[in-house]
Amino acid sequence: MNYKDTFAKYGIAVPEILLPKKGTDLNAWAVIACDQYTQNRKYWKDVADTAAGKPSMLHCILPEVYLEDNDRKERLANINSTMQKYLDSGVFAEPLNGMVYLERKTAYGRIRKGLVTAVDLEAYEWKPYSQAKIRATEQTIESRIPPRMEIRRDAPLESPHIMLLVSDSDKLLVEETGKKAKAANAPVVYDTDLMLNSGHITGWAVKDEALLEHISESILKIVAKNGVDKTDGTASPLFAVGDGNHSLATAKAVWNEFKEKNPDVTDHPLRYALVEIVNIYDDGLTFEPIHRVLFGSLPEMLIRYISAELSATVYHLKSAEELDEEVKSSQEVIGMVYKTEKGEQRYVMIDAICPDLMVSYFQPILDTFLSIFGDAELDFIHGSDEIFRLGAQDNTIGILLPQISKDNFFKTIASCGVLPRKSFSMGEASEKRFYMECRKLTK
Repeated sequence: MNYKDTFAKYGIAVPEILLPKKGTDLNAWAVIACDQYTQNRKYWKDVADTAAGKPSMLHCILPEVYLEDNDRKERLANINSTMQKYLDSGVFAEPLNGMVYLERKTAYGRIRKGLVTAVDLEAYEWKPYSQAKIRATEQTIESRIPPRMEIRRDAPLESPHIMLLVSDSDKLLVEETGKKAKAANAPVVYDTDLMLNSGHITGWAVKDEALLEHISESILKIVAKNGVDKTDGTASPLFAVGDGNHSLATAKAVWNEFKEKNPDVTDHPLRYALVEIVNIYDDGLTFEPIHRVLFGSLPEMLIRYISAELSATVYHLKSAEELDEEVKSSQEVIGMVYKTEKGEQRYVMIDAICPDLMVSYFQPILDTFLSIFGDAELDFIHGSDEIFRLGAQDNTIGILLPQISKDNFFKTIASCGVLPRKSFSMGEASEKRFYMECRKLTK
């Protein structure tokens, strides 16, 4: 099987990637994913100041901090006209018929590696228990798709903040491709610092037949090792969405809409989406749980309910440090932090036996508890320090979830369908994907 056949079978397409021509200020061009800093207008004002008067992806996206503003329709119209202007006025260099291997050094000193390519949306499905080669990892909220379709439907360009995970413990697909590309003196297509102290990014062209054949061989090895081609309903996905789940679901919806209106067209740019593939075993990829906090609920009742549903053992610990260590050192322990009515601080460990990721069992139980026992307010929190701070307040329960196991991640997606909302986070906000590469959506 040559690489073209392999790519077609497993939902990969070699794209024509558009990048700014030489001389473009890439520090102003590249902009962080639109769904970051949604409560921080100052951040986006600083982005606007950096990009002022220069070609920039800021002028081609709608940061979600502005989604509810009155000028939304005007912004959308400006986005599409700016994209077309960039296409018509020579902002882009000649298209790269290939992929891009990239190395992203974040502000935290971590280096994440990626492979930018296109995927066939016919190979993707976000609905739970799909056996598609490319699957969602978290619950997709359907109401979020139509507003995003409004942006993509008439857009002449796309630029991805979608990151697909691959389970590649041998580091063949992304990391080895990068080594081979650099050894072959592949052209550097960009090399720049990222705005607002977000690190540095370098990209190399991946277009030689030998590199594409290596990618094909790597995919076949991953498929065989992970059971991607199983036909008994337990097949693992080849790729799972790490970031940008609703963006990829939107691309699929727009393609389905186009197919319905144009039944004779089987191949069109809308059928594909540009993504970055990242190895879940990449040393530079942090994979953190997202914790929970409840305001206005009864902690003892919650602990009894959760422990009964999970057939778990409950332990009362002496300190925040002890509880934090227990939760972080296990994949089956939940921590509860709260203050009693007498003002005494409690640190409770719930120890369960869980064959998959704990969050896949815990969140549905928590949702049921909230539907039965009252009107407590639920929020999602990054970082255990913040959980202990909140858990020291009156009428508040901080809930610590255990670490996300990279080894069990794809297994859980295969067995449980999708994870509950807000199950995990890939890195800090400034480490998220920046818009750099583009691709035409029109013929």
